[in-house]
Amino acid sequence: MRVIVDVEKCCGAGQCVLLAPKVFDQRDDGIVILLDASPPKELHAVVREAATVCPAAAIQLEERE
Repeated sequence: MRVIVDVEKCCGAGQCVLLAPKVFDQRDDGIVILLDASPPKELHAVVREAATVCPAAAIQLEERE
């Protein structure tokens, strides 16, 4: 899996950070910071959930085998 974030779309809701704090963080203004663009397999489910619940659709995923 490859994670791509569009900081221009990010609205700072923070749901991604709550779900996957090893993959996402936030700047002081709430905008997402991507910590791990290729998270380990055990985090894939929560990263998918974070992308799904993102109100701004700022998280895109590229699935890899």
